[in-house]
Amino acid sequence: MVKAGKLLANEPLAKYTSWRVGGPAEKMYLPSDKDDLIRFIAAQPEHEEIFWLGLGSNLLVRDGGIQGVVINSRGRLKEMKLLDSARVYVEAGVPCAHVARYCSDLGLTGAEFLAGIPGTMGGALRMNAGAFGGETWNIVDCVEMINHRGEVSKRDKNDFEVAYRSVKGLAGEWFLSVELILTQGESVLSQQKIKALLERRATTQPTNKPTCGSVFKNPPGDYAARLIEACGLKGFCIGGACVSEKHANFIENQGHATSADIETLIDHIRTQVEEKQGVSLQTEVCIVGERI
Repeated sequence: MVKAGKLLANEPLAKYTSWRVGGPAEKMYLPSDKDDLIRFIAAQPEHEEIFWLGLGSNLLVRDGGIQGVVINSRGRLKEMKLLDSARVYVEAGVPCAHVARYCSDLGLTGAEFLAGIPGTMGGALRMNAGAFGGETWNIVDCVEMINHRGEVSKRDKNDFEVAYRSVKGLAGEWFLSVELILTQGESVLSQQKIKALLERRATTQPTNKPTCGSVFKNPPGDYAARLIEACGLKGFCIGGACVSEKHANFIENQGHATSADIETLIDHIRTQVEEKQGVSLQTEVCIVGERI
């Protein structure tokens, strides 16, 4: 029996983003599973704009919202399975932290760093997300892609140009799933490593506040947080958006921030760092949607 997903109209995106800001999605589709999503995309007009949403981290949706269709993969494209002794299949909607624990429980090592990434596997693939010295594409074997016509293809990692927080070669395609290649090890040691990474994250980052994760990419040979702090910007606020006192590369929503507040603060930080430190910071966060 074919199970269809749900199509919502004018759906507020603030409740789906980790910053808790953002205007409405013109349309939002909640697929029932991967096959349903493939059918839905194949049925869309060629001109329809399609945007994928996972956990809503690393994302700033402007106050005017997003036109077209937002595909909400969170909790939907969620299958994980062991393919052989060292390869794991993961669909794009699975949270990275779940992948880390799943692999650890299987006694597979190499994916522990994913516990520190507050997004889905699809988002991690899109930007080559990393944490604690690990990067997503270092453990990728191959990926499954879908294009605007609903055509699915399997692609080797060498088909993409992968760099620090950057993946090129995605024009008109999106990630459906990935096969990770890992190393056989011991569950106990892997679990201990994950625990240590999460404790370190809680100590150094404002994990209990509405943030997007790191706002800026680290420039070569330096750290964005160091440069921002050197400009005296820790605790600096615009509207309801403030530079975190705990980690200067995080912007916190104090409860009443708008997307415009956050974007204005991002621009202010970039200007200050360039003027005072001579470094042009590049955003890691993806800024999308319409301004009001």
